[in-house]
Amino acid sequence: MVIEKNIPLSDKNWFKTGGNASHFCRPITIQDWQEALAYATGNNLAITLLGQGANVLISDDGIDGLVICPAPGTITHDQSKATITADAGVGLPEIIDYGIAHGLLGLEEFSGIPGSVGGSLFINVHYFQFFLGNFLESAIVIDTATGQAMTVDRAWFNFGYDQSKLFDRHHYVVQATFKLTPADALQSAYARGRRDEIIRHRNQRYPNARTCGSFFRNFHMDELPFEIEGKKLPYVAYYLDKIGIKGELRVGNAIVSYQHANMIVTMPGATSNDVVQLARTMQQKVKDQFGIIPQSECQLLGFKKNPLL
Repeated sequence: MVIEKNIPLSDKNWFKTGGNASHFCRPITIQDWQEALAYATGNNLAITLLGQGANVLISDDGIDGLVICPAPGTITHDQSKATITADAGVGLPEIIDYGIAHGLLGLEEFSGIPGSVGGSLFINVHYFQFFLGNFLESAIVIDTATGQAMTVDRAWFNFGYDQSKLFDRHHYVVQATFKLTPADALQSAYARGRRDEIIRHRNQRYPNARTCGSFFRNFHMDELPFEIEGKKLPYVAYYLDKIGIKGELRVGNAIVSYQHANMIVTMPGATSNDVVQLARTMQQKVKDQFGIIPQSECQLLGFKKNPLL
């Protein structure tokens, strides 16, 4: 396992901002992962896991310790079991295309969503009523303390909305197997068209570059002390729309997308601090008008403390 030092991370995340990783590696096999973990332990390095950087904001100061960024790896399938198995670093779009090509359907519901298999399982990627965790059959995970690999089932992950057991940072996904629906040629052709239509729809509604997608998560019901027209509204975009910032509010080279009030887009020359200050301004405006504070869905990496409200 090759461990590199002082590696730039601005080209490894969608915001295109952030500093360097003091140590960096790209494992594929279980042995690679074990060697990387042993190196971090032996050198007293904190570990940060980075997928394709589609849902992260990296500090301008970079990340101390070892950044583990899984390499793409391989995809295989078992037609008789209607399963697809992919290494953690495989991109979600690649596994979707692979499934359609082999007549194994279901994951096309997540078409147009960037990210790796490992990162997507970490956050339990969702689109409308579909959650990636619902398709998971089993996974190989590695214990960060012992380096021991084990196979676990879907229940082990304790999936929730933007949530999984992986948030405890005690285990990392090495490989995942998804249970899908077998299809004939006509059904696969329909799924291919559906994939293209979902992507077209997403590109109309959302920015598709230099963003982390939804920056803030929806509110939990117990965070809402009031009702609007007789019911609690958890959707953070509702409140962001009401404060009139879409396509208008800007700090430095970061701006709220004209397409979606909960999405921040960077322009060339942007810094992570631009994004932080813009996000804080968004939080403060919602707090001032509604008395509630949006909380980040975007993963904040390398910051010594939470830079947001």
